[in-house]
Amino acid sequence: MTKTKYLIIGNSVAAVAAVSGIRQVDADGDITLISRETQHTYSRPLITYLLGGKVGEEQMAYRPADWYEKSGVNTMLGTEVTHVDPEAHTVDTAGGQTIGYEKLLIAVGGTPIVPRDVQGADAEGVFTFTTMDDADAIANYIEEREVRSAIVVGGGLIGLKSVEALIELGISTTVVELADRMLSATFDETASTLAQRRLARAGVEVRTSTTVAELLSENGRVVGAKLTDGETLPCELLIFAIGVLPATGIVQGSGIDSDRGIIVDDGMRTSAEDVYAAGDVAQARALLCGTNRCIAIFPNAYRQGIVAGRNMAGAEAQWEGGLVMNSVTIVDLPTISVGVTEALGEGYEELSQLNEVALSYRKLVLHEGRIVGAVFVGDIDRAGIITGLIRERIDVSEIRDVLMSDDFGLISLPAAYRERVLSGTVNRR
Repeated sequence: MTKTKYLIIGNSVAAVAAVSGIRQVDADGDITLISRETQHTYSRPLITYLLGGKVGEEQMAYRPADWYEKSGVNTMLGTEVTHVDPEAHTVDTAGGQTIGYEKLLIAVGGTPIVPRDVQGADAEGVFTFTTMDDADAIANYIEEREVRSAIVVGGGLIGLKSVEALIELGISTTVVELADRMLSATFDETASTLAQRRLARAGVEVRTSTTVAELLSENGRVVGAKLTDGETLPCELLIFAIGVLPATGIVQGSGIDSDRGIIVDDGMRTSAEDVYAAGDVAQARALLCGTNRCIAIFPNAYRQGIVAGRNMAGAEAQWEGGLVMNSVTIVDLPTISVGVTEALGEGYEELSQLNEVALSYRKLVLHEGRIVGAVFVGDIDRAGIITGLIRERIDVSEIRDVLMSDDFGLISLPAAYRERVLSGTVNRR
């Protein structure tokens, strides 16, 4: 019997999950995994702790050292795929190779954004922060140049993770954010204010409603930044952390449909036969709104990889919709945001509790009797229960009055849903 020839482009969570999905159905198929990075698969969320010195490179592995071998995966690390030809069922690499496939998964993630119109952005000491190589390069530069001051451009999740690492290294850090507040895409104004207050207590300065207009350099190395509001800030290191774009360049000219990301159906299938996409590059159905969106978070990438892998191997698996969910610790202050974080108009209701002294905040957003979003700062104990109610679209009308109580828990849930939770039949993915 002929073995199916699977090709996976990527080496992070979606790719790894796809291998698992394939092996759940097909134990013998020929799997080749290609990645432009040279490292064994590693946990990207840990790069903050790698740079900050809390973990070593040996602790970065996402799977054991023998995982490829035990999973029957042939690897081509340090190899970049430049083009996909769905008609020929081949891909081309930067090194001039042409590789054939029967089933292809594109799981190449995203590319960090570096503004093209910023003069001086090519100076030494200017970095992005999304990969293990980035963390290593920043660490080496800090040590070699004895860096004591830095600017982080971007007050979102990547920016805050960069700041956390720099704080651990004792580097004086300023955040520059174009929006009028930190974490504007994932927090409401109250939560953003608490986050900024926590950063201020740690000595981090924040400049909002401005961004970098020009980088200043001496002897080819960055020494400062001119902001669009006219202020000039000195620095010895600058990190662009203003987001990532799905790496759709790989399908340009291939005929595969793409928008912000590569468009997929609920089976993670692209518009091309035998070609799938998963993870941060995939534009898949969102749970709450039903439209296709790119939701670049770890849990979604893993679930999409499983769905893609099982379908590639001939099983039937369905994507149930992605949920925007972010968890970030801001200088020891835990925070979680899920779904819609601000009322969008008629039919929406907000419930909230705030303790400014303790930097504690809880907020729920409801729509037509169902929770559609939540924000937790400081006190995150009930985030799991609330996220379950959001994902399962449970009508909470009968328990609305106890949702914000201090003793809200499993016993407070609607009886039918509580029985499903206790029996283990609730979808916890």
